[in-house]
Amino acid sequence: MGEHRKPPAGLSLDLDNLWSYMKIHGDKGWGKYPSYFSIFVPHVLDILDELDIRITFFIVGKDAEIEENRIYLKMITERGHDVGNHSHNHEPWLQSYDTQEIEKEIEMAENSIFTATGYKTLGFRGPGFSWSMDLLKVLEKRGYLYDTSILPTWLGPLARRYYFWKANLSDREKDARKELFGKFTEGFRPLEPYYPDTGNGRGIMEIPVTTMPLLRVPFHLSYLLYISRFSPFLMKAYLNKALFLCKCTGVRPVYLLHPLDIIGGDKISELSFFPGMDLPSDQKVNVFKQVLSRIKRSYRLLTMHDFTMEMMKTNLRTLTIR
Repeated sequence: MGEHRKPPAGLSLDLDNLWSYMKIHGDKGWGKYPSYFSIFVPHVLDILDELDIRITFFIVGKDAEIEENRIYLKMITERGHDVGNHSHNHEPWLQSYDTQEIEKEIEMAENSIFTATGYKTLGFRGPGFSWSMDLLKVLEKRGYLYDTSILPTWLGPLARRYYFWKANLSDREKDARKELFGKFTEGFRPLEPYYPDTGNGRGIMEIPVTTMPLLRVPFHLSYLLYISRFSPFLMKAYLNKALFLCKCTGVRPVYLLHPLDIIGGDKISELSFFPGMDLPSDQKVNVFKQVLSRIKRSYRLLTMHDFTMEMMKTNLRTLTIR
């Protein structure tokens, strides 16, 4: 299939830093904001250059605020990649904030990312897939083109239970995170982009992170790595099934990456407690290349900004969401 005839797919990476994983896990020392950007950012940029792929990096504002990180964040845009807003403090309970607190989070991150990269963010993803109608209205007010904070899967409550089991959290911290990863009913949300009805017309596009059509189970790289531990053949079959169902249903995939999908405990020993960090980095990179090369055979891999521009040319629905 000619490249210009392939349907588009959006590709992004949530640039969660060492401290944000420690914070989520409830580990002491995260407030000193330790970083692995000096190791990870050049590593992933070299791999993406090798694959000739450009993606969107969703950056946490606090990281962009820290001078030592800025050289690595600037590398991202200098190498031709797009950047988005991933909130300022990376708190997955963002949906519990009031409108004023949400706007402060968005604005602080926006300003820090601009200072670090020279780019104004026009797209947002909530940490832990946190979103709310108040969030959408704030983003719309600030001129954002899209939000991509929804994961349409019924597995959210199971993921939250597993997270509480593994994390070192107090009862108060668990209560603050009680809506983390969403509800069972998230699995009934649309897979294709649409315009949420915020009462102000078509102001912002919602672009869900794609889950497997019909079954509504995730297939982003974190899940494929887990399956690959048991069987590389099964991992490939799972991915092929997801892409086949996307093709059959006309879903244009929005594919999600995380730093720990590409780097292992051999390079980031501080996160050895995290699931999958016992896999060596070389093994993760091999799976990463296989998966993106497979998706690239069927789709034009685009930054989230370019994907949004293509979706704006199509006849998207306006939906009331709750």
